[in-house]
Amino acid sequence: MPPEPLTPAAQARQRDAERTRAEILEVAQREFARHGYTGARVDDMAELMRATKRMIYYYFGGKEQLYIAVLERAYNQIRAAEATIDVQHLAPIEAIRTLAQLSFDHHDAHQDFIKLVGIENIHHAEHLRKSDLLTNLGTPATGLISQILDAGRASGDFVTDADAIDVHMMISAFSNFRISNQHTFGTLFKRDLNAPEHRARHREMIGEMIVAYLTGAGRRTRDH
Repeated sequence: MPPEPLTPAAQARQRDAERTRAEILEVAQREFARHGYTGARVDDMAELMRATKRMIYYYFGGKEQLYIAVLERAYNQIRAAEATIDVQHLAPIEAIRTLAQLSFDHHDAHQDFIKLVGIENIHHAEHLRKSDLLTNLGTPATGLISQILDAGRASGDFVTDADAIDVHMMISAFSNFRISNQHTFGTLFKRDLNAPEHRARHREMIGEMIVAYLTGAGRRTRDH
């Protein structure tokens, strides 16, 4: 038998719980991104929310569980964005360019995500490995790229024997670097990577770099 529908009062409590949980995750993400896993304090998060530490623990159990939930939310967001690409109705070249530029846009708009990834690498992915959700979240990304690569090889557009994980790394590396290294790079080379003119050029660059690699454009240039 299907479960009985919730009463209006129960629905209201459920909505309140979802809003509270989302608010905790929003504040926690900012604090973990700013101070790292070790430096972030649940007491400070509670104060920023005008809530209690007990309430945060009620929803998440503890600091580590809260941090893992923040990581899950951040990775889920980029996987959800990637899933919006309609591979079936895009030509392979346009599909891979769209994916590269979508990743670029997501990294640019979610700079806390880059910080969280860096923090988790400092911890050697210790917390990421504790989440079944996170350890399986690489599959949708590489699965999408594999679909595009297979279509490109079948159409003859892609001539490079490319690996989906390598292509994902190429896209991530460029999109990540301009955010994670913006301050040191800007100081050394006197260039603000967030300036609109540089952002627009870099967005186009990442798309064309991936397309050129897969279509063998660089190889043809060397051969001639």
